[in-house]
Formats: sequence, C-alpha cells, structure tokens
Amino acid sequence: MCQLLGMNCNVPTDICFSFTGFQKRGGETDVHADGWGIAFFEGKGVRLFVDPQPSAQSAIAAFVRNYPIRSLNVIAHIRKATQGVVALENTHPFMRELWGRYWIFAHNGNLPDFNPDFAGEFLPVGNTDSERIFCWMLESLRARFGAHAPEREELFEALAELSCKLSGQGIFNFLLSNGDCLFAHCSTELAYVVRCAPFTVAHLKDEDVSVDFSTLTKATDRVAVIATLPLTDNETWTKMEPGTLWMFHEGEVTLHRPTCPGPCSGRMNQGQK
Repeated sequence: MCQLLGMNCNVPTDICFSFTGFQKRGGETDVHADGWGIAFFEGKGVRLFVDPQPSAQSAIAAFVRNYPIRSLNVIAHIRKATQGVVALENTHPFMRELWGRYWIFAHNGNLPDFNPDFAGEFLPVGNTDSERIFCWMLESLRARFGAHAPEREELFEALAELSCKLSGQGIFNFLLSNGDCLFAHCSTELAYVVRCAPFTVAHLKDEDVSVDFSTLTKATDRVAVIATLPLTDNETWTKMEPGTLWMFHEGEVTLHRPTCPGPCSGRMNQGQK
C-alpha cells in the first residue's frame, strides 16, 4: 500500500523535516517505489510536484527536501501501485478546481470494484481507483451543494457521508484539502501529532536527523502533521480509529467522528489535540 503525509498549520510552515523522513520510505527504508508527489497551498495557488521515480532516488524530491516552501496545508504521497501503471498521470496527489479553489487529494488503499459513471465535469486522466474516487467525490459535492461552496462544517458532514458509502468496498485512507482546511479519513492506518508550545526536539525514525523546534518557532505557532505511520520516535502520535473522518484547521483537530451511523456516531470532541 501507499503512504500519506499531510501538514496543517496556523502560520505558513515548511515541511522539510517531516519530508526528509517520508522521502526515505519511497524505496529506501520501505517499499513504496512507484512514484511520489507533494502539493503546497500558497494563497489561491498550489505548487504541485509529482514524479514516477522512487522518492528516495528522485532529484525532484531532493530539491523539495532542501527548499523551504512555507504553506498552511501540504499533502504528500509515496506510491506502491495496486491499480494503474507506474506513470506520471497515475502519480498522487491529484488536483482539480471546484468553487473557484484548487482541491488536492491523495489516497492509500484499494477499491477494486469502484467504477462509477461520471457526468463529465470531473474525469480521471489516469487509470487508478484513487483518481476515480477523487472525481466522484467532487462530482458528488457539486451535485449536493450546487454552485456555492458550503460552510466548513457542512463540507465535513458531506465528506463523512461519502466516505461511508465507500467504506465497505475496500481500504480507503485519504487526505483532502481545499487550502482552507485538511480532511483525513482513516480506513486502516493514520496517525497525527500536534506541535505547539512548549516546543521540543523531534527525531526522525527513518534517518538520524533531529530538529529543536523551540529555536525555529514562536509560542503561538501550531502545526499538525498527519502520516500513515509516525515519522518520529520521540513524540507522542495519536492513532486515528479506523472508520473515522477528521478535520484539521489552523494546526489542530476541529472535528472528528465515525463516518458511518452506529452506536458511536454523531459529532465527537471538537478542538481535540
């Protein structure tokens, strides 16, 4: 399966430290060698880098690792192909426009029988289930809300319902952002850490690199990092429960709940860290 990395902050922040460890998992410390990509939101724009080469050997990944692009929302992906050939058009993250904003999506999992019909506004370019899922989600949101973007909480509830529809079809971990906030759906594995004052030293699992965040941050800074598997070995990461959707805004969890109705359904703790 693939691996996901996301970052959501209350001030523009670079992801160089986390990406240093994540990059190694693309063909060096792990087997995800079928391409990689990363997207940075900057105002209304998006810097998108994708490469079908393994991230551990990619010259583009080396550039990104050493180039401190600052962003409020970042989504990255390293691929181990299950559907679709290894090619640039099948490399995550995927980008589309909806309601005058760019949307970025990356998926870890496999929905082997997901082949919806499309109305034509959002069409997949490659041949992955992941891109089909993304196009179907955006088409469903457009059909539900029309020409005007919903409020953040309404969008969360709609995404929870859409995630529930897919939950029985296979593994469906994803990260999604429109530049305003970041959504994370845990089907099997996702974890997060919130870095805030008092900041400490963090050490990567995949490379012997440490950073003392207290020397790089202000007391009011807050950064949430989401990953398939924890990237550091000296921080407390929170594992997300399978079958839950999470919304991150300004570096913290603002909503999370189970995606499908049940005895524990309904909105859970808001603002939890």
